[in-house]
Amino acid sequence: MSDTSFLDWPFLEAKHRDLAKRLEAWCQHELPRDHTDIDATCIQLVRDLGSAGFLEGTAGDAIDVRSLCLIRETLARHDGLADFAFAMQGLGTGAISLFGTDDQKQWLERTRRGEAISAFALTEPRSGSDVAQLDTVAERDGDGYRLNGEKTWISNGGIADLYTVFARTGEGPGAKGLSCFLVPAGTPGLEIRERLETISPHPLARLGFDDMHLPASAMIGRPGQGFRIAMSVLDVFRSTVGAAALGFARRALDASLDRARSRELFGTSLADLQMVQGHLAEMALDVDAAALLVYRAAWTKDMGAERVTREAAMAKLYATDRAQQVIDKAVQLHGGDGVRKGHIVESLYREIRALRIYEGASDVQKIVIARSCLSQ
Repeated sequence: MSDTSFLDWPFLEAKHRDLAKRLEAWCQHELPRDHTDIDATCIQLVRDLGSAGFLEGTAGDAIDVRSLCLIRETLARHDGLADFAFAMQGLGTGAISLFGTDDQKQWLERTRRGEAISAFALTEPRSGSDVAQLDTVAERDGDGYRLNGEKTWISNGGIADLYTVFARTGEGPGAKGLSCFLVPAGTPGLEIRERLETISPHPLARLGFDDMHLPASAMIGRPGQGFRIAMSVLDVFRSTVGAAALGFARRALDASLDRARSRELFGTSLADLQMVQGHLAEMALDVDAAALLVYRAAWTKDMGAERVTREAAMAKLYATDRAQQVIDKAVQLHGGDGVRKGHIVESLYREIRALRIYEGASDVQKIVIARSCLSQ
């Protein structure tokens, strides 16, 4: 059983403790799932999370970031694919929640019920961390826009019902000339050019836009506001990436504690060896420190802070990097079992690596933090 004493920290309220209890009961009954058919499993997970009411907080006018973090941490601890399915519903609709029109927000009812799957289409072959270098172009075409370009590493690519797409509209140079569009999956000109496989399988794709026409009403926010929209969405959801890493780390620590208690070595329990105790202590320290940073960032946003760029960057950087170390120690403590395909710590070892890259790689987070410090 994972340590839940963090639920009593002042960052969280009674509603969060109730949410944790309900979600834990659901996870015990529903997870993990069979990952043989990733697409089908993700689609079903979104439907089940929606029918259970756990997608309600992923979209809307008032997003409770602490709830998002708590849900991602809990789901990740039980099943990384369930965390993925949940997270993309929030990230994919974040721009609509924060900047969408009333007509655009009608999509949110479907995504919250798990009836529609969303995707966030920002990354391109030439621009990952450097968003200002986007090459996808949206040119004025009569009463709308015509999009041409390509996106890659798009989560839910190929199974999504709607895509939030960022493109260059040319109001200014670099970041000043980007805009954001809502693109339903059936829009003519949208192509799924390649399905991408990674060390921990998730639905990922390379998208193409070939003379795709969109009405002016498809634009989210105003022309040239795309960079601000993207950063605002990441400001909300970046902390939740740290929460997912925290869930992976907690599971690795739990598995390591069980291993230390049950395994004998040199005529004594593994738990009695001082070197093993040292590893366990470092793992527990990293887990608690990561939790403090994650829930501080979430609490700060929920208390009304306009931006939490620094706090969210710290939470994501520390939680993902330290979770990698926690899981690596777990593999070491499990010996041969730790690298056996299908073992929990082996799957965690594959799951954690991507979190140090997407939504801002670790080195980018260091730049964000340093710039924030230097600007004070």
